[in-house]
Amino acid sequence: MPDFEAWDIVKVPFPYTDRPVRQRRPALVVGANGIQRAHGLLWVLMITSAENRGWPGDVAVSDLAMAGLPVDSVVRTAKIATIEGKEAERIGRLPSGDRAQVAQNLLAELAPATS
Repeated sequence: MPDFEAWDIVKVPFPYTDRPVRQRRPALVVGANGIQRAHGLLWVLMITSAENRGWPGDVAVSDLAMAGLPVDSVVRTAKIATIEGKEAERIGRLPSGDRAQVAQNLLAELAPATS
């Protein structure tokens, strides 16, 4: 199994939350390292066409060639999944200029609520 790193863009069978179907689609690796070595898993964020209705937290991909994407796309930080690393195929990397916004949006979603 190839080693993946955060910010790799991969093609994976991404699960849908609203139907029992999986479709191969691009995703952004946000967790690999220890989870991949220990369990063979990756945490990924969905990447979708920019033509789709936008969601809060979406981040536009600024360099499609570097990312390995064929159309204008966004990282959907609200949709995270755990997938088997062996099912992933690296297709590109998220441009460095897009990473801070993805990280900020993801951390905002992961932060536990305080009362």
